[in-house]
Amino acid sequence: MQDVIRLLPDAIANQIAAGEVVQRPASVVKELLENSIDAQAKNIQVIIRDAGRTLIQIIDDGGGMSETDARMSFERHATSKIRHADDLFKIRTMGFRGEALASIAAVAQIEMRTRRPSDEIGILLRMEGSELKSQESVACLPGTNILVKNLFFNVPARRNFLKTNSVEMRHILDEFQRVALAHPEISFSLYHNDTEVYNLYAGKLSRRIVDMFGKNYREQLIQCQEETPYVTVRGFVGKPDFARKTRGEQFFFVNERYVKHSYLHHAVLAAYESTISEGSHPFYVLMLDIDPSHIDINIHPTKTEIKFDDERSVYALLMAAIRKAISINHLSHSIDFESNVNFLSPMSGARTSTAPNPPSFTRDAALAPSLPTSRREETNLSHWEKLFDGFQKPDPTPVQTTLELGEKEDFLESHPTTLGSRANALNAEDEDIKNRRLAVQIQNRYVVSAVKSGMMLIDQRAAYERVLYDRYLKQLENQNAASQQLLFPATVRLSPAAIPMILEMREEITALGFDFDALGPDTLVVRSLPGDLPSDNIQQLFEELCEQLHQSHDELRLNRAETTARTLARRFASRYVVRLSSDEIEKLINQLFISSNPNYTPSGEPIFVILSLDKIANLFKNG
Repeated sequence: MQDVIRLLPDAIANQIAAGEVVQRPASVVKELLENSIDAQAKNIQVIIRDAGRTLIQIIDDGGGMSETDARMSFERHATSKIRHADDLFKIRTMGFRGEALASIAAVAQIEMRTRRPSDEIGILLRMEGSELKSQESVACLPGTNILVKNLFFNVPARRNFLKTNSVEMRHILDEFQRVALAHPEISFSLYHNDTEVYNLYAGKLSRRIVDMFGKNYREQLIQCQEETPYVTVRGFVGKPDFARKTRGEQFFFVNERYVKHSYLHHAVLAAYESTISEGSHPFYVLMLDIDPSHIDINIHPTKTEIKFDDERSVYALLMAAIRKAISINHLSHSIDFESNVNFLSPMSGARTSTAPNPPSFTRDAALAPSLPTSRREETNLSHWEKLFDGFQKPDPTPVQTTLELGEKEDFLESHPTTLGSRANALNAEDEDIKNRRLAVQIQNRYVVSAVKSGMMLIDQRAAYERVLYDRYLKQLENQNAASQQLLFPATVRLSPAAIPMILEMREEITALGFDFDALGPDTLVVRSLPGDLPSDNIQQLFEELCEQLHQSHDELRLNRAETTARTLARRFASRYVVRLSSDEIEKLINQLFISSNPNYTPSGEPIFVILSLDKIANLFKNG
């Protein structure tokens, strides 16, 4: 039988390896920046054209290479970082696999000029699809200047999978930020299509954070420093007051290498426990210095995953360091010396509402408990009857909080175009909707409504998200959003990574009532806002919009209009988690049950639940 196993040609093997290392232009930027850092460069310049599709150029003033080293650097598994297997457990350099340049050369056209400071003349190499096209001596500055042109020129399928320029540029900016934050002692500059995006001078980490993310970060930084024989923690965390509802700028570096580690992120959240609201995410840039023998970074080609030999110790030390930093800055909640420690929950540390002897709900003073009470408790006991106002006897004029059954039929008759899309939503719980008589708001968060079958519990924020989504989507289709003109145009400063993303979605955002223009690589001038949005803090408004766009931008199954409507609805729905009047509650329920899908938010989260009488009875029986 004929043999069937064949050794792959180098060109094909390199393209397979490139699939793991070079996933998009940002991967090329990351690998080349790490090579410049390993070459001891002090100044690094990045030049990008067309989000890396046309050109990626990295210029550094590092050690450079000799003619032989320059040629060997494009061979697979050729590296100067390791010599023996034991070296894998004491890696201090950024690169060590010897695959980056070979993988890039397999899917791009490369020109590299390099010269060592001790040499009088440098070397120029031209590579194309893993093939050496030319090699010659040239005059050039000390260091390395490498140009990567026409990425994926020989792999059109991979090139077609690239996303829009704004998305690819955002990934490049993410990689650039990570490398620049890890090495504040190095000067970095970034240019995109001949426009300066970043020009970062060498300095301290605090200055690098402010230069990169904006001056408003200056007032929220808390220094975090802790040294132990096992690991050293240093860096900055954000004040709890600046925590956001979405994942923002959060960076972990282990031995100056950016890593993603959900276990360490949980340690940060645990350190902020009771100082930030649930679901909020603090800012942090944290450096962990540890002996390389205690970690393993040889897990994935991207080198963003890492394993510790003692994760529990790292977790505990990190959490303790952050708690110490917060407490030193007097940002933790102060101790309530008036609270009764016997009524504190051991898990959450919050005051519970359950007392060992609850007050009797009787007007007879002889039956009331004889326990000593505080002045606040006496006030509460004297007003307990107000909790039951409206329940003692039926209300002769019940409040109608949604469409009655007859009104629903009239609505469908007068709106024939909505018959097919909304009939199913309005048919659900017909009898419950018809018999609804009371709606009460709880903690500015939920709306409880009595229905015939039991009780309906509505998530207020989720309901507004559905209502806003339908409203925004309709405005985008009809181009008729109401807009409020600002008396004086407002200037908004955002990160350079956010501006291209905002400008790409400009047509959809403008259709909702916004009017703005770019004023430099990190500034917008805003002239008008949608009519239903407050104009008191436009800076925060656009920051929230950018954060949500950042999370929703990679939704491939949605068109741009739907993505924009979903993004804004999810972000701005939280602004309606406030106290509502009876009329506002009624309006919300009405708008919800004539929406396109009152059962779920655009992202699939449930909006309301029905607790039947039997289920409520079982709760008391089980209790």
